[in-house]
Amino acid sequence: MPIQKLLIATTNKKKLKELQELLADLPLELLSLDDLPDYDEVIEDGKSFKENASKKALGYAQQSRLLTLGEDSGLCCEALEGAPGIYSARFAGGQATDQENNQKLLTLFEKIPDNCRAAYYQSSVAIATPEQIVGVVQGQVRGVIHKKLEGDQGFGYDPLFYYPPFETTFGCVSAEKKHSVSHRAKALEAAKALLKKHCVC
Repeated sequence: MPIQKLLIATTNKKKLKELQELLADLPLELLSLDDLPDYDEVIEDGKSFKENASKKALGYAQQSRLLTLGEDSGLCCEALEGAPGIYSARFAGGQATDQENNQKLLTLFEKIPDNCRAAYYQSSVAIATPEQIVGVVQGQVRGVIHKKLEGDQGFGYDPLFYYPPFETTFGCVSAEKKHSVSHRAKALEAAKALLKKHCVC
């Protein structure tokens, strides 16, 4: 019996690498959007991580006719009323780099007191067949916004996301250590249960 394919609905190389690492123990052939001959971009215009993950999963499943995983995630800061939230990747503009997004966040936090720097990473993962959404699961990890960039591991806001149990930022720890507690790892662990119900795993 051939190994079933799972399409991971992203072109973000760093996110794809993390998702592949977290799903490596499943007997699935993991594909990305770059493996498709042609596709129309699914616009992420939902009002929540869950909506965007679901749109991506179902939209690309319908186009590819493959079992598809859609993930949407971001950083939410309590002092900024949840921002950058679903706009995390484009916080400093449509084509913003991680460095530009981090710098904007640092600037906004310059006058915020130490006891108001709480933040959390949120991840929503949706699994879809070409016919329907199979399910949506979520994961979260809480920390605080550090006062300076530290570390060059990970991506996104990892150099600013200080995780108290590690006594450092996500930017300073290995991928394995981050995976042991991260929002994405928690969501993917829950998603594996959904995948096992809908594929030969």
